[in-house]
Parts: sequence; C-alpha cells; structure tokens
Amino acid sequence: MAESERSTRRFGDELLPEHSILSLEEYLEMQRSIGNETRFRVLNALVEDGSRSASELRDRLEVQSNVLHYHLDELIDVGLVENRKRKAPDTDGLYSYYRATSLGEGILEHGVRELMRREWDSLETYG
Repeated sequence: MAESERSTRRFGDELLPEHSILSLEEYLEMQRSIGNETRFRVLNALVEDGSRSASELRDRLEVQSNVLHYHLDELIDVGLVENRKRKAPDTDGLYSYYRATSLGEGILEHGVRELMRREWDSLETYG
C-alpha cells in the first residue's frame, strides 16, 4: 500500500476485512449497548431462555414495562435483538416476541460472559 493510501485510511479500517458487513462504529455501538446493565440482562435472558414476549421478560427481569421497551428498542436499533410476530394461539391476533440475533448471541458469548467465565475459572484454579 502506498504511503498516501495509508495516510488517508480511517482509524479502524485495518481492523475489519475490506468488505466488512458492518463498520467499526456499528460494532462499537453494539458493545456500548450491552454496557448498560438492563440491556445486558435483557440480552442475557434472551440468550439463556430463548424467545420471550415483553411481559415474560418484564416478569423475569422485574423491570417496568416502559423501561423494558426503551432498552429493547435500543437493542433492536443496534441489531442485537429482533422483534418477531406470529399468530397467537387460539386467537385471530398476533403474538409479539423478542429474540437475540446471532450478533447478539456472539457479542454476549465472546465478550462479557467469556470474561466472567474466566474469572470463575481463575477462582477454581487459584482460589
């Protein structure tokens, strides 16, 4: 790569493949998103328990509905959670539920939860 090309590259470009699906900023937005405890707990619950309705998540996490929806919207905006709808059993209406995306599962599994596992492993080894 010529010196002029190297000097015009933005910081972080070399961290991703040339034709990366997401930008560095998008990856960082995902990471920032789960830096919030409520959003981390929501994503963690969806990964552990699978798809859940908002009321099921509200009850499991013991958060107010408006707070939960605010955080769900944030997780959806960065691509870590998706909202799906399907026909509700025994009615003509739709059932709305949330689930972690593969990006959500990946960032959780290979990020914070990995660090937590390592801490437990250290305690078992050296504690």
